[in-house]
Amino acid sequence: MPAEIIDGAAVATKVRAEVAIAAAALAKHGIVPGLTVVLVGEDPGSMVYVASKEKACLEAGMHGETIRLPASTSQAELLAVVDRLNADPAIHGILVQMPLPKQIDSQTVIRRIAPQKDVDGFHPVNVGKVLIGDRDGFAPCTPWGVQVLLEAYGVKTTGMECVIVGRSNIVGKPMASLMVQPGAHADCTVTICHSRTRDLASHTKRADLLIAAIGRAEFVTGDMIRPGAVVIDVGMNRVDDATAKAGYRLKGDVHFESAKQVASLITPVPGGVGRMTIAMLLKNTVRAAEMTAPAIRAGA
Repeated sequence: MPAEIIDGAAVATKVRAEVAIAAAALAKHGIVPGLTVVLVGEDPGSMVYVASKEKACLEAGMHGETIRLPASTSQAELLAVVDRLNADPAIHGILVQMPLPKQIDSQTVIRRIAPQKDVDGFHPVNVGKVLIGDRDGFAPCTPWGVQVLLEAYGVKTTGMECVIVGRSNIVGKPMASLMVQPGAHADCTVTICHSRTRDLASHTKRADLLIAAIGRAEFVTGDMIRPGAVVIDVGMNRVDDATAKAGYRLKGDVHFESAKQVASLITPVPGGVGRMTIAMLLKNTVRAAEMTAPAIRAGA
């Protein structure tokens, strides 16, 4: 029997509705959650993604702003912009869109963002808090979105063998940090696989929960999946296709057609994890705004 398809778009819509309610509650106290995205250069994919973030903010009743800088911007100039945003009390979340031009060191920029405004969850302080299970930190949006999808579909993760294919700082490592924590929607035994893993299939075949985030189109095939496993595809790869209107199609890291014949639950690409990333970014921004007003956060 083919797998049930996880509708990431529907879950993301629900999360965004919850964000709008929280933003409206803050507005009654004169606080409008503010997210500023900084875009350096004109990478086509980044420009589309940034525009969708700004639109999502406005739809949720939040303040969404995009600062566009030329590709020639120096590291010092970008850091000065970050410093200004750090000091602005009306801005609760700061996101510097990656990738950055070669003259700018991304880690230096990430470390310059105030941890309490790092709604992307990439500052070392927030990375550390996620690792130790401190809920005051901000979890990276994509891994947190995966966890929310699992919750929405009633996946009982306690005791599961969770195998993550990919060890990036954006998805693989923080995903492992979340799933190994004690508590609901986690409590897994976690294995991280990567490009140097020997006999990858021997690991993926024992996974109750398989999360693919390796950045290679249709890399995980149905014969690498244990029957009945839950499969989460984080990949988003452009594959040339002359028959498509855009000249390409989006493919995940999982070969969907073969995997859905084996899995019990599976995310599609597009329409799966990708929709959750922006939704969780908005949720992190509202949380950041609430943390500036403890009385409101406590429900006073």
